[in-house]
Amino acid sequence: MPPTLGFVTNPLDRQSTERDAVPMSALKSDPRTRAVLIAGEIPILAEGDPATALLPLDALLRAGELKEEAYLGLLDGAPVIAALAAPEAAAAFGEGTGFRAQDLRSLAMQSALPPGELGILAETKALLHWHDRHRFCANCGAPTAPGAGGFRRECAGCGAQHFPRTDPVVIMLIAHGDRILLGRQARFPPGMFSCLAGFVEPGETIEDAVRRETFEEAGVRVGAVRYATCQPWPFPMSLMIGCIGEALTDTLVVDAQELEEVRWVPRDEVVLMMERRHPEGITGPNPIAIAHHLVRLWLAASQSEM
Repeated sequence: MPPTLGFVTNPLDRQSTERDAVPMSALKSDPRTRAVLIAGEIPILAEGDPATALLPLDALLRAGELKEEAYLGLLDGAPVIAALAAPEAAAAFGEGTGFRAQDLRSLAMQSALPPGELGILAETKALLHWHDRHRFCANCGAPTAPGAGGFRRECAGCGAQHFPRTDPVVIMLIAHGDRILLGRQARFPPGMFSCLAGFVEPGETIEDAVRRETFEEAGVRVGAVRYATCQPWPFPMSLMIGCIGEALTDTLVVDAQELEEVRWVPRDEVVLMMERRHPEGITGPNPIAIAHHLVRLWLAASQSEM
C-alpha cells in the first residue's frame, strides 16, 4: 500500500459561515466539544490505543491560562475547538497524567495518529501560530482581538480586519530524460536528497516560480511545468504546491548558500534511493512529504513509457 501524504486529510466541517454566531463560551459548555491543544509548538495527546489529539474539555484546565482559542468546526456533528497554551504548559502533561506532548513532525513520520487527526493538528498549529504572531494591527499598530471564531483578527483602533496567512511554496520535480534533479540542504538528515522548493513571490505564477527557483538554486532552465498535487505544511503555515517540470538545460550552477549539494540522479538510482538500497547510502524524501510522492509519480510515469 503506498504511503499516505501527510496532513492532507481533514474531516472537519469548517462551519465557515457560522463561526461568528457561535460564542466560545457556548462551545466550552457543550459536553460533546473536543479540544485540540498546542503548548507552544507541541501538540498534546490523550494516551490510549490509539492515542488521540481530540481531548476532553477538562484537559484545558490542566494547561492553565490559554493564549488563544478558535472554533475549528464540527466532527461527526460535535464541536471541535483549538487552544494555544504557553510552552511550559507541556510539563503538566508528563508521565502518569494520561497525556503526552509530542511534536507534530514526529507524529506524522511515525503515523502515530489517524490521517484525519494529523490534518486537524496541521490546521490548528498553523492557525494558532498566526494568532500568536499577529497580535497588533499592521495598519495602525494597535492591539487586535480575535473574531469570526478565531479566523480573523480585528483592530478596535482603525477597524482593519486581518485574516490568517498561508504561504504558497512551489516544490518541483525537474526531469531531463531519464534523470531527475535532486538536492539537499545542510539541515537534512545525512544522505537524504529531495526536490527543490521555494516561495512564490508577489505577482508570480506557479509555473514562473518553478522556473525561477530552479534556475536560482541549480542554474537549470525549465520549460513546460504541470501541476501534480498539493499539501498543507504547518511548519509554520505553508501550502506546498507540487509540480513536475521539464529541464531545457542540464548544466548545474549550485547556489551554495541555499543547497549543500545538487545532482542529476538516473532512474535506476532513484529506485535504489527510494528503496534505501543505494550504494552511496543516499535516500529519498520521507513518505509524509510531498516530494516523496512527486518522485513516485515520476517513477510510475517513466515506467509506463519504457
